[in-house]
Amino acid sequence: MTTVTSKATANTDAANAATNAITGLNPRTIFLFDALTCLAMGILLVAAAGVLSGLLGLPKNFIFMAGLALFPCAALMWFTSRAGTQEHPPAALSWLVIIGNVGWVIASILAIEVWFDATVLGMIFVAAQALVVVTLAVLEYRGLRK
Repeated sequence: MTTVTSKATANTDAANAATNAITGLNPRTIFLFDALTCLAMGILLVAAAGVLSGLLGLPKNFIFMAGLALFPCAALMWFTSRAGTQEHPPAALSWLVIIGNVGWVIASILAIEVWFDATVLGMIFVAAQALVVVTLAVLEYRGLRK
């Protein structure tokens, strides 16, 4: 009986450690990661708008402008990761980033479902990046609640 209890406790401890590793990230780290991924996506979209347009079935100008829009977003996210107290960025900036991320996800869904006739690859690409963005928004929200 003791062995079963020990294994159950070890499994629970491992699960708790994994959860803390994911949700226990410092909010500043999450905002910084968001800024870096935003910058990388912006560079990709601006630099390869023509190629991506053909592959994704989305207009070149739409892809290019979306990429350009990501640069000031990345700057805001980076600033948010550096502002405020040692533990937490300012709540107002945090909410601005979170709401912006939710808006990006909504626009992504509209882009592939309403505005344009994306290819299958385009739908996968847009849905995948939207999934990353909504995950970051959730992690940022959880960090704000701590």
